[in-house]
Amino acid sequence: MTGYTMLRNGGVGNGGQTCMLRWSNRIRLTWLSFTLFIILVFFPLIAHYYLTTLDEADEAGKRIFGPRAGNELCEVKHVLDLCRIRESVSEELLQLEAKRQELNSEIAKLNLKIEACKKSIENAKQDLLQLKNVISQTEHSYKELMAQNQPKLSLPIRLLPEKDDAGLPPPKVIRGCRLHNCFDYSRCPLTSGFPVYVYDSDQFAFGSYLDPLVKQAFQATARANVYVTENADIACLYVILVGEIQEPVVLRPAELEKHLYSLPHWRTDGHNHVIINLSRKSDTQNLLYNISTGRAMVAQSTFYASQYRPGFDLVVSPLVHAMSEPNFMEIPPQVPVKRKYLFTFQGEKIESLRSSLQEARSFEEEMESDPPADYDDRIIATLKAVQDSKLDQVLVEFTCKNQPKPSLPTEWALCGEREDRLELLKLSTFALIITPGDPHLVISSGCATRLFEALEVGAVPVVLGEQVQLPYQDMLQWNEAALVVPKPRVTEVHFLLRSLSDSDLLAMRRQGRFLWETYFSTADSIFNTMLAMIRTRIQIPAAPIREEAAAEIPHRSGKAAGTDPNMADNGDLDLGPVETEPPYASPKYLRNFTLTVTDFYRSWNSAPGPFHLFPHTPFDPVLPSEAKFLGSGTGFRPIGGGAGGSGKEFQAALGGNVPREQFTVVMLTYEREEVLMNSLERLNGLPYLNKVVVVWNSPKLPSEDLLWPDIGVPIMVVRTEKNSLNNRFLPWNEIETEAILSIDDDAHLRHDEIMFGFRVWREARDRIVGFPGRYHAWDIPHQSWLYNSNYSCELSMVLTGAAFFHKYYAYLYSYVMPQAIRDMVDEYINCEDIAMNFLVSHITRKPPIKVTSRWTFRCPGCPQALSHDDSHFHERHKCINFFVKVYGYMPLLYTQFRVDSVLFKTRLPHDKTKCFKFI
Repeated sequence: MTGYTMLRNGGVGNGGQTCMLRWSNRIRLTWLSFTLFIILVFFPLIAHYYLTTLDEADEAGKRIFGPRAGNELCEVKHVLDLCRIRESVSEELLQLEAKRQELNSEIAKLNLKIEACKKSIENAKQDLLQLKNVISQTEHSYKELMAQNQPKLSLPIRLLPEKDDAGLPPPKVIRGCRLHNCFDYSRCPLTSGFPVYVYDSDQFAFGSYLDPLVKQAFQATARANVYVTENADIACLYVILVGEIQEPVVLRPAELEKHLYSLPHWRTDGHNHVIINLSRKSDTQNLLYNISTGRAMVAQSTFYASQYRPGFDLVVSPLVHAMSEPNFMEIPPQVPVKRKYLFTFQGEKIESLRSSLQEARSFEEEMESDPPADYDDRIIATLKAVQDSKLDQVLVEFTCKNQPKPSLPTEWALCGEREDRLELLKLSTFALIITPGDPHLVISSGCATRLFEALEVGAVPVVLGEQVQLPYQDMLQWNEAALVVPKPRVTEVHFLLRSLSDSDLLAMRRQGRFLWETYFSTADSIFNTMLAMIRTRIQIPAAPIREEAAAEIPHRSGKAAGTDPNMADNGDLDLGPVETEPPYASPKYLRNFTLTVTDFYRSWNSAPGPFHLFPHTPFDPVLPSEAKFLGSGTGFRPIGGGAGGSGKEFQAALGGNVPREQFTVVMLTYEREEVLMNSLERLNGLPYLNKVVVVWNSPKLPSEDLLWPDIGVPIMVVRTEKNSLNNRFLPWNEIETEAILSIDDDAHLRHDEIMFGFRVWREARDRIVGFPGRYHAWDIPHQSWLYNSNYSCELSMVLTGAAFFHKYYAYLYSYVMPQAIRDMVDEYINCEDIAMNFLVSHITRKPPIKVTSRWTFRCPGCPQALSHDDSHFHERHKCINFFVKVYGYMPLLYTQFRVDSVLFKTRLPHDKTKCFKFI
């Protein structure tokens, strides 16, 4: 207590002890701190050094605390068990890893088998669907056959002439000869093919009297005719040329009759013979007048009523172009419609006329009394009055400035040379043709020459005199190309001509141009028309037109197409259960033998086309002068139970009036093998495809190691004789369908687009139906036509690089279209698509049809084609203007119509679809 008190009081009395205690405490704290520092810092260092030194100093080389290698730990007693456990686990892990890899391999194999099974299931489903469709269509066809209950047609029993060829009993009067009593049908069965035997005029005495040009032209065309045969024993018809006789030879009638009766196959009365007298001059002798021709037909340009037998003899046009083709560049265009003169006439009547011009009576007074014997004088007065009135510019001359051409009595003689007459007719809207004053002269060479020249230059003929017999009048509809006015109506002619509209006038001029080109222009057309007239009268169908024989290039098929996923391009449209049958050709046309009887004068619109469509006998050049397209089926039949407008049936099948039909792809190519192979692979699985015809347009054959894709239908590679774009439209015999899809090797079309285009074409079989549209335009500054490929709201052409058309047009393009057009296509290596559009529009007078809204169809990345050349468009401008000159007018027609389908971009369930086809 005392010490404590002392400390509190500051050590008063014990100051020294207190200081010592404080100092002592401080020393102990310092020592303690130093000791702890030594222990914490130096002791670990010393221990580490000692242990390290101990390991290094070990004589046995065993390290207790240092790291040990590999298996040294196993020697340690405490870790031996752990090592054994580790080795056992490692071995088990290796075994488990091997099993895992084996299981993974088995799983991969099973996955491959699963994928293969899935593909097999899909293929089996497709095969099942195909079998169901085949069974359904077979059942449907069987039901149709059972319902028709028609036996299979066989050839009729052939009519044969008697061995002695006695023939029919002769008619009471030779002028009463008609087909039923003067023609031997037993020599011309329906299946005979209409064989024609042509006598060689040089083997007879009168052959030396014939005009050399006429004889040479006739022999040349006879050799090239498909019906001509050298076997006279099987002939249906026998043809002999007797004129024109060259001047100054005069062949007496008795001498000519003797020559005719001495012909080897005349058989006493000349039945089934045709005697031809072709004229080149307006004053051609009427050789066969007052000659007994027996039962032989007569074909010439001059007939008296006493010798002409209607429905039996033939009125033919004069042979103006004997050995030369008409020059289309010299033929004036058909537009403008109105020309300088409203009508013209030049002629002179040699014999004196009964001049009623000097009489005081008016024409009305004369008509109230006895009609005059000859109206020619009144015609002169009326036409001069029209000329003097100056209401319209007309030109009439009744006296020739130079010596008139020789003519028959009462006939108006031609004035001047042919070139001078043509120059005047080129300025004439109408050409007056005054028939002979003698009513017994039904036709004359001079009259026929005037008609020929008027049609040649586009002057619409106005024939004054209804008694005239125009060439081939019982077959051709002359009222579509000429005006035939009775002579008493001469005062109304001016009014009648003024009343015609421009559209009617242009239609008549175009039809007249067609008649001239088809039936009158050359020796071939005249001879072919005469034979076709007789063949049509006796109801024998036309012979099939020749097809181009396809020289196939051998090739090897490689991998199945469709394995490359980049090649599949079917579009986003659900194609539905489309037809999956194997390829089959279009049905044979069964109406060939009856069409000539049932469809004589049935017109098809106002088209100036000459032909009827026979898929296997393509055209008949004398049947009605309007083109007419006929389907290949047996008529209309209901689809889907007869529910009209049903979208379900339309989507599920081809539909239409002929539900079963296929098309052929014709693909033109030139040394672009990779592009071609890709295009062919894109056709794999395309519905309704019959075959693919590849037109190999290069003289260099395909590579020998080239593998062609297997697309499920035949691929025919055709070799061509030369590199020509016209080869695209050759009627190859390998094309067995009516529908042709012409496509370039670099065109890129989806399956749904092709299917839709095919369906549209089936609704318009006479049109070009395609995808890329173009149009023509008039260049006002240069007064010429231009080709335009810019985007537009209207079009007049569909390029045939991706278009459907009928095989019928391949015949017309290759064999009927003027050769000058094909020559220009070869010269420029361009414009074949424009030429086809011109041809179809000229025949049908309808524009093409564009489907879908796409504008270009070239495949991306393909090498550049000819269309990328700078001169491409300049050449197409020239082509259009040249084609217009050949046709005489612009046949292309504008349209703002495009066809799209409601189903084209719409997914519709098969059981709930009700919609129409087009918008």
